[in-house]
Amino acid sequence: MKSEETKNSQDFLETNERFLEFKLGKEMYAIPLLSVKEVISPPETTSIPNSPDYFIGIMNLRGQLITVVDLRKRMAIKPAEDSHENAVVIVNIENIQIGMMVDSIHKVLQFHVEKDMQVLPEVSERKSHAYMKGIFKAEDRLIVLLDLAKILNIYDLKKMAS
Repeated sequence: MKSEETKNSQDFLETNERFLEFKLGKEMYAIPLLSVKEVISPPETTSIPNSPDYFIGIMNLRGQLITVVDLRKRMAIKPAEDSHENAVVIVNIENIQIGMMVDSIHKVLQFHVEKDMQVLPEVSERKSHAYMKGIFKAEDRLIVLLDLAKILNIYDLKKMAS
């Protein structure tokens, strides 16, 4: 029979999810930690002609070619002026690894999605609003949970890769 403490810690782990918090412009965003493979400093990339403006290029990461996109441009967010903390978050979406340029990485957060996530208010019809799943309140700030599949448009990335 499990002790009450063990049961409580298992319940906590089963009902809470972890997210990587990062900054784009002046706002905080998060993605599921399970989709993150690694975080690296901005790499050298090779640009591809006639690609979308948010497409930075491709990089070689330990023998694997990875598409790198500027998440700020994709969401029409003005980048932070200080670029020394820029990072590329390598994520895995539908078995495709993609690098996303962000302004800075903050920390790993843990939330109960059903209890803590709030639906975004309908304030605009902006395209970037469609990329957001919900919003979390943490301490004195709001953190927007992003929908990676919608932001990164897997169909377009598969097309560019081929």
